[in-house]
Amino acid sequence: MVDFSLWDILRNLLMAARWTVSLSLIAFIGGGLVGLLLLVLRLSKLRGAQRVVSVYVQVFQGTPLLMQLFLAYFGIALFGIKTSPWTAAALALTLYTSAYLTEIWRGCVASIPKGQWEAAQSLALNFGEQLRHVVLPQALRIAVPPTVGFLVQVIKGTALASVIGFVELTKAGSMISNATYKPFLVYACVALLYFVLCFPVSLVAQSLERKLHGNRR
Repeated sequence: MVDFSLWDILRNLLMAARWTVSLSLIAFIGGGLVGLLLLVLRLSKLRGAQRVVSVYVQVFQGTPLLMQLFLAYFGIALFGIKTSPWTAAALALTLYTSAYLTEIWRGCVASIPKGQWEAAQSLALNFGEQLRHVVLPQALRIAVPPTVGFLVQVIKGTALASVIGFVELTKAGSMISNATYKPFLVYACVALLYFVLCFPVSLVAQSLERKLHGNRR
């Protein structure tokens, strides 16, 4: 057994927490970009695009994130490509996040009255201009609170990356617990750090929801 003080435990967990934050940001930003592309494809009139995006969303929403991590880590290796836990975790979480953000944003766009589309068409705007100048600015105000709120789910979802060997907060907690034989203390600190990461994001989401929805009344 290794003798760790409380500060030693917290210091090592804080060092691991930076990888949790980094992975969350990569998944959120990457997933946002992919999700926006999928949303535009779904809204377009391209033949078969809606069906393809729908299947994509159903696959990633209908399978556990844990399985997606395993498939990303072991599946890519089948093609002879050496994959690190970091790459596999970033890829799996980005695809997972993009599927949910696509669906969240599709709902926000669907809430825009059809009259707005018709008004944009009457101005002879093409599809891209209708989205850019009329629909998306209104949908953005609706989408901000649930999008920020979903970031909490992404942060907590990074904990599953520990199963493929990625050393983030949960994995570091497990390693320290095995070394110190103080699982209750270590995992209490891990839970505290997750709360510190997630609680401010939840407050921001609630604040934005009150502010934006209040302005719409």
